Amino acid sequence: MSKKIIGKGTWYDKMAAKIIERERKLGRSLDLIRTEMGLGASGFPHIGSLGDAARSYAVTLALKEQNYRSELIAFCDDKDGLRKVPAGLPKSLEKYLGFPVSDIPDPFNCHESYGKHMSSLLLEALDKCSIEYRYVSAKETYEKGILNKEVETLLLNAKRVGEIVKEEVGQERYIEVLPYFPICENCGRIYTTKALEYLPKEDKVLYVCEGMEIRGRWIEGCGFKGEANVKKGEGKLSWKGEFAARWKALDIRFEAYGKDIADSVRINDRICREILNYEPPSHTMYEMFLDKSGRKISKSTGNVFTPQVWFRYGSPQSLLLLMLKRFVGTRTLDVTDIPAYMNELDYLEDIYFGAKTLKDEKELAKLRGLYEYCWVMKPPSKPSIKVPYNLLTFLAKMAPKEKEEEFITEKLRSYGYLQKDQTLDENLRKRIEYAFNWIRDFEEIKETPVTLTLEEKEAVKELIETLKIENEAEKIQNAIFNTAKKHNIQPANFFKTLYTILLGVPQGPRLGPYILAMGKQNVINALERTLKSNNHIKSN
Repeated sequence: MSKKIIGKGTWYDKMAAKIIERERKLGRSLDLIRTEMGLGASGFPHIGSLGDAARSYAVTLALKEQNYRSELIAFCDDKDGLRKVPAGLPKSLEKYLGFPVSDIPDPFNCHESYGKHMSSLLLEALDKCSIEYRYVSAKETYEKGILNKEVETLLLNAKRVGEIVKEEVGQERYIEVLPYFPICENCGRIYTTKALEYLPKEDKVLYVCEGMEIRGRWIEGCGFKGEANVKKGEGKLSWKGEFAARWKALDIRFEAYGKDIADSVRINDRICREILNYEPPSHTMYEMFLDKSGRKISKSTGNVFTPQVWFRYGSPQSLLLLMLKRFVGTRTLDVTDIPAYMNELDYLEDIYFGAKTLKDEKELAKLRGLYEYCWVMKPPSKPSIKVPYNLLTFLAKMAPKEKEEEFITEKLRSYGYLQKDQTLDENLRKRIEYAFNWIRDFEEIKETPVTLTLEEKEAVKELIETLKIENEAEKIQNAIFNTAKKHNIQPANFFKTLYTILLGVPQGPRLGPYILAMGKQNVINALERTLKSNNHIKSN
């Protein structure tokens, strides 16, 4: 007997069920189950920044599917200090190192602060992906006193906070100082201050602005000695405590987190439980995206791959697919992966609408569910006209100026993607726009990596030689068929391999005419690159 499929059959549905079961055992109210994501405001948001929101929102959607009220809190860390000037921004910002990002002017002069500008870029991406959230500003949270009780409890128990930090990561800083950063009244910096004493009756922290090492660089303090009122937002908790404070104050029940802050989360879990007497939210850890060189994609190192870049070449749904298809493990990523995700989304759409099917019921449910999550539970009512990304880029490359739409429409009709009198719909126009953006910026498409057997490699080599001399579509079509048979390969399998190399999908228009339309040299180059990448592969 097959196991019961929970919700839509995805990991997110199972996570939602676990959260509900855990909250029941804890005896907490299930009237509203909040999830949370951190919204950075210190640099350009990268692809991974959107992952926080996408994954937590998927859990929110899964909770709603199981008939519970849920909302995603987008907590903006706009009171954090600027630790480093991100690559690509003016060096003049260096004078603001250590300042809260909400107190730094916007270098682009379009928002009220640097922090507002940076956080707006991610919020814009969330809106584009139709992710619904409630925005919460750290600056406003402190100024409105929402964390007052938690701040007071942590400062009264500062010694225990310091012990937990030392036990977990060996850091002794908070044995000596309070887990709180006042904003220096004299110089305006936040990380250069050292909180020395808490006066609970006056709601004040006494501090000295001594300086601090930030990212391997010493930022000199101004030497000022002052006092900060903790109930007026004149400072903020250190990360070794702030997560816990907001989890309790905002009643957060789930938050995913990146591997890079695992220590902070572990510390905050203990602080939440042992000092604030609140059971921390359910968590899931995910790993980071790496660029192709193996470096972590980061807003401070200059290898920023932003959601806005993705939207130039691919749909919001394809970006959500990247985030939601897998939770664990690191993944390498760059712009050239976008076409593959666009094609994979088409595959999921075929499964969703029944054009393709799977024998495994659980896998079928999971992939159908994944498609719905990519559309934030508002999938289209009918399948779209699907044209492989690679095909559109080649058509965009060949299209005569000022007659692009007419040319592409005619070609898609001749290849059978459009009926005789059918015109381009809005979805297809958008895909063509992505293809034109791609060709303008990169000129050529990356082939889908294909592992060839020794027989296939020999067949591809022979086909290349045939293409160098053959100029008739029908003869090329026959040559592919005959080359496959000569090398003991099922012709259907060889055609599938060629389609995958050239189009990124296992089927497409009649290959003979298409190869001529693409340009024989383009095809030869693509096949030769595939052979080169297969040089290390041996026959079975």
